[in-house]
Parts: sequence; C-alpha cells; structure tokens
Amino acid sequence: MDILSDPAVIWFLVGLGLLLLELVLPGLVILFFGAGAWVTALVCAFTNIDLNVQILIFLVASLLGLVLLRKYLKARFFNRSNKEIDDQLEEFIGRKGQAIDDFKDGAGRIEFKGTRWSATCSEPVSKGEWVIIRSKDSLTLTVEKTS
Repeated sequence: MDILSDPAVIWFLVGLGLLLLELVLPGLVILFFGAGAWVTALVCAFTNIDLNVQILIFLVASLLGLVLLRKYLKARFFNRSNKEIDDQLEEFIGRKGQAIDDFKDGAGRIEFKGTRWSATCSEPVSKGEWVIIRSKDSLTLTVEKTS
C-alpha cells in the first residue's frame, strides 16, 4: 500500500499543516484543528474506519479542544497580569541612568543596567549627566535630571 494513501498519514500531514499555519496566523484556533487531525490520525493508525467517521472524530476532537482548552491556554501563555507589568516598571522607575549623548530637542539616549535606551527629558541634559527614570513607554524612558 502506498504510504500517502494511508488515512493516518494524510490526517497527520493535515494536522502538521494546520499547526504550521497557526504560527503564521496566530489566534489559538487553528491549533485545535491541527490537534484534532492528529487525534484522527491516531485513531486511523489503529483501526480501519469510514471517511464519515474520520470527519466526525476530527470535528469532535477539534471542537472539544477548542471549547475546553482555548481560554485556559490563552490565559496561560498570552495574558500578562498587571502585577507582572508593575514588577517590570519597578525595575526602572526611580533608578538612575547616565546620559551617553547630549539631548537634542528633549530626546537623547541613556545607559541603564548596561543597556542603551532612548529617553526624553523636559530639560536639557548633557553627555555624562546622571538622570532619574520617571516612566517607561515601550522602549523609551522619560527621565529628569538629578539635583
């Protein structure tokens, strides 16, 4: 028997394609259909079942996984709690950094923890001056000169 005509191999390849598609189109939906195809491939590997039953197994496994696990996996891997965000901000706020160039039009760069960051300041800052970090917006820090 030709290996590519084996239903277990076909379902496995369909599942692999769907799982790879999830990497391109993230949303944690296609993943469950890929898993459903693999469940169907596993059943086909051990039993000889009709195509209608294969499709039924695929749909039931996919939809059950989607309904029962999507919310849990999404919360586990994609949601960051406010506490985690606050902890990350605490690493920056109130800490000192050093200007690595003169700020022009309120913008410049500072060094903090061995890393160079874009920064803004409402007052002029010269190279080598120490600044205090007041806030962080993405990759830009808002600083003020130390007294």
